[in-house]
Amino acid sequence: MTARTVRFKQVDVFTAVPFKGNPLAVIFDADDLDDAQMQAIARWTNLSETTFLVKPTEPAADYHVRIFTMGGELPFAGHPTLGTAHALLESGYQPKTPGTLVQQCGAGLVELNALDGGAWAFAAPPARVTPLPADLYGALSDALRTDAIDFSAQPCGMDNGAPWLVVRVNSAAACLAIEPDAAALARVVAAVHTHGVAVYGPHDANGPATFEVRCLMVGGNLGAGEDPVTGSANAAIAGLLSAQQRRPGLAYTARQGTVLGRAGQVSVRYDDAANKTWVGGSTVTIVDGTFRLP
Repeated sequence: MTARTVRFKQVDVFTAVPFKGNPLAVIFDADDLDDAQMQAIARWTNLSETTFLVKPTEPAADYHVRIFTMGGELPFAGHPTLGTAHALLESGYQPKTPGTLVQQCGAGLVELNALDGGAWAFAAPPARVTPLPADLYGALSDALRTDAIDFSAQPCGMDNGAPWLVVRVNSAAACLAIEPDAAALARVVAAVHTHGVAVYGPHDANGPATFEVRCLMVGGNLGAGEDPVTGSANAAIAGLLSAQQRRPGLAYTARQGTVLGRAGQVSVRYDDAANKTWVGGSTVTIVDGTFRLP
């Protein structure tokens, strides 16, 4: 009996340079796979996320994606959204509306728009905001092993499908210097029902980006360790900047992955007229072939 094969791509997201972004595995034609098979494949690829393209059930959607980490399924995640869109378009798919894609996922319908140079951006889903109680500020400083947290920007749990505790520090250098106590950090983030912290700090005016970002994960479906480049966390940061009236303008950039030897580049643009925040970046294909299904 011949094993069934489907199209497969492994892409690098938030970069135009191979091996400098966040990798993603994309499995096409996955309608026949059940949850257990998808989870087994996601564990085998050993990447932070693996996505599965299935037929949409929403008439407005161009495609339907299911997003799995090695630990479970996520309703939404940013780099899988951009990476899956890139893989689908590169395979020859023509959007229903040129320059626009509508993704169906666990969080509902997510709109994507084309940017210059072949990059794409997604409209950040709304986030549930949970401020970190002030009596945990000391524990947060201890867990991140830093005295550089800017508590005038209240740390908040932001859940847009992937939950993050967003924390601002005084500078990009302070962000890069953080060496967290993972066990202590896990206890703090649990208070706002997240499994990781998104730390950001401003660069100098002539720096490589507006902000430096790091995403530190302490378990749950997000996994553990540090994520190279994170769309959902950058969307959460953008939303909190807006809510706290700290936006650096109508557009800014973020760099992420520096301490891991990556060079992720994230663009953020606010469209106040449409009440949308766009989070985008480039994607490059690394592996293009077929995948043998069980």
